[in-house]
Amino acid sequence: YLKISKLALAFAIIHSKPPGKSCKEYTEHLAKTVSEQDFGWKSKVEALEAEVLRLRQELLLNKICPRFCLENDASAKTLLHRECINSMSHSSQLEDSGCDVSNDYAFDSSSIASDFHQSEHSVDTSRHWLERVPPLNLCCSSKEESLTAPVQFLQHLLEIRKLSEGRILQADFTELENDSLTICNSVSRLLDGLFVFYNSPKFPVSNFLPEAVCVLISLLTDTKLSNHVLKKCFKKLEEFKKKLIQIILRNTSVNRFQALHAVSHTLVLLGRNNVLRKSLIPLLLSEIRQFAEQLLQAHQIQAMYDITQYENIFPLCMILEQLLQNETEESNVSSSDYDGEEKIKFLKNLDQIILYLSDEFPLFSLYLWRVNVLLNSAEIK
Repeated sequence: YLKISKLALAFAIIHSKPPGKSCKEYTEHLAKTVSEQDFGWKSKVEALEAEVLRLRQELLLNKICPRFCLENDASAKTLLHRECINSMSHSSQLEDSGCDVSNDYAFDSSSIASDFHQSEHSVDTSRHWLERVPPLNLCCSSKEESLTAPVQFLQHLLEIRKLSEGRILQADFTELENDSLTICNSVSRLLDGLFVFYNSPKFPVSNFLPEAVCVLISLLTDTKLSNHVLKKCFKKLEEFKKKLIQIILRNTSVNRFQALHAVSHTLVLLGRNNVLRKSLIPLLLSEIRQFAEQLLQAHQIQAMYDITQYENIFPLCMILEQLLQNETEESNVSSSDYDGEEKIKFLKNLDQIILYLSDEFPLFSLYLWRVNVLLNSAEIK
């Protein structure tokens, strides 16, 4: 049947071929036309899916708290348009090497942590925020704007939760059990949007990116909402962490250090969640161990090694060290949390690796030793 179909298509192309064009040229023209039509349909489907998700988000919020209405108004559109203009006016021509972050528009990922802590306080502030928060918006013409819909939905959800705890609003969160898929889809879109930026960042960065990270971390650290997220989105979060690690390892751009710092800081913030930290530590141990073994092998046979990959391994070492320190500082963490196949593989022959690499690669050896100390101290504790 397939052969007959191909033959019939070939005859149709030959008979309908306009004069002055070869069969190959005409076939390529038809293929291009069909692919353009497919792309148009895909974009329409994506827009409809986004609209369906927005309606589900609005319905869920209204079920949880009927007084919490999301209405499109001119002021919100003006705010979003102004943010878009500001980010574009400062953007594409600036290519920061990452060595100097003193200018006003440089990306400072440490602000994520301060914004995150500030967002955890003050019910009065929450009430004021509730009055001025912009509505959900689907007009996405840039990477930053593609995050607006999921971010603002999750912001609304977190604020309802906060205000209900302060007894300012009456909210029924039992609806989350029946419609947790909406939250899952929103988190999934947020993770996809963050990955798009981190994979090809533009400097300077809009203030909306740290806000998006703050919302994600706030959701994961919320005692009630995080259960629904982790239950449905754990695999997506695991994939997101793996992708961020690979972005760090594979980035060969000259201007990469500032971007890698932002990715590293996001991984550290994700590691604040106990469940995510327990799965993130083995991933980091595996990558660092494999690199250490490859570096040792290259050193023993006096072979060349990739200096870019060597530089990129240090952010992973710093992330791992910080996560292990966080683990040891928590009194409720038992030594069993450190047990696992990756820990055994990492510690095996580690002293020998450090001994051989210490003269040629002292800084990397020092990091290996510090990780070794943290793992062993946790076991002793």
